[in-house]
Amino acid sequence: MQQRSVGIIGAGISGLAAAHDLRKAGAKVTLFEEQNHPGGLASGFQAKGWDWPLERFYHHIFTSDKAILQLASELDVRDDWFFPRPITAMWYGDRAYPFDSVLRFLQFPHLSWPAKIRMGLVLAYLRYTRNWRRLEQMKADAWLSKMMGPDAYNLLWRPLLVGKMGPYYQDVNLAWFWARIAKRSPALGYFRGGFQSFVDVLAQRVQALGGTLHTNRPVTAINRQSNGHLQVVSNGQTFTFDQVLATVSPRVFGKLCGDLPDSYRQKLQGLTSMGAIVVVLTLSHQITPDSYWINLPKSAGFPFLAFVEHTNYIGAEHYGGDHIVYLGDYLEKEHPYFKMDDQALLDHFLPTLTRFNPDFDPAWVRHFWVFRERYAQPVPPVNYSQQIPALKTPLPGLYFASMSQVYPWDRGTNYAVAIGRLVAKEMSNQQ
Repeated sequence: MQQRSVGIIGAGISGLAAAHDLRKAGAKVTLFEEQNHPGGLASGFQAKGWDWPLERFYHHIFTSDKAILQLASELDVRDDWFFPRPITAMWYGDRAYPFDSVLRFLQFPHLSWPAKIRMGLVLAYLRYTRNWRRLEQMKADAWLSKMMGPDAYNLLWRPLLVGKMGPYYQDVNLAWFWARIAKRSPALGYFRGGFQSFVDVLAQRVQALGGTLHTNRPVTAINRQSNGHLQVVSNGQTFTFDQVLATVSPRVFGKLCGDLPDSYRQKLQGLTSMGAIVVVLTLSHQITPDSYWINLPKSAGFPFLAFVEHTNYIGAEHYGGDHIVYLGDYLEKEHPYFKMDDQALLDHFLPTLTRFNPDFDPAWVRHFWVFRERYAQPVPPVNYSQQIPALKTPLPGLYFASMSQVYPWDRGTNYAVAIGRLVAKEMSNQQ
């Protein structure tokens, strides 16, 4: 029997996980990555003097993230994942309050005991509920406000929903919120050497198994040939495959393949998502004494959603003694931040750092980087499971896997692994 050939567009974690399994199943696998390195949204960069690379967008996993930990075991690097328990906090008034344990929640002084008990009961109900399909029929904002009561919900949870989903926060279904509650853990996992190091191990294993990885190779078209094969066009060259998997955004996939039926294309076009932007700072001084992550309500007046002091989670010794801070936000794709000059964006963000530390001085900033991504956070409305495009498209041999399809789970590296392996299994079953 002739060896099945598979082309994979995108060498992020989904594409690499799929490539790993497809190659083990005997397929001839070729990956096309438009960047000069694999990793996608989990990729990192490394400044002079650092021992470890740093993610362009802040990353961690949870102890419940079985898919990525199972793959790590198969790659013989399970022991390189470690799980510190950093402080995550919520900003209220003029300070950050830790919110990473039941005890700290109970100690929060700005909610009454009845409100705390009511909220705790609602969260316990969600955490131990398993029928998420019933929950997706309800809107999270309306249901949570009713069940928790306005005091707890408006103070703690609505700001998070608004920050993550922007103008779509009232449309998000309850199953998405349930998934975040059901899967989170106070211990947060990180890979020794950073997520880029995990990506590199996976990419090297794919290549050791005989897979081919082309970097700096953007794909500009996917065409179906009269003989049923699929043609991938990259850098003016054409490559022919029995099967093709695209792991790009829904918008990009729709543009790449003009042969998609209207019914499938309409599903792609019906998907809504938020973009993301982060400013990464290396500083000569620590900003906060112990907080890793501080969620910031929009009403607090900060020009960003999250303050993440990475080196309060992973030691500064891995980054040449630099203290590293992310200033991040989820934004609509048309937001001015996506067009703002990098220096102007930095100047816009920096003055608010004195709210975390009155002694902050802009002279503390050694370097900064700005990273933008227009497809970062899918928005799942009511009954979203019925709106998701299938992994197997109507075109024979063509498959699509994205973060919009990991639902009810939220985007993340664990689910990138899970969907990559799921689509690889489906592709192998169709040979």
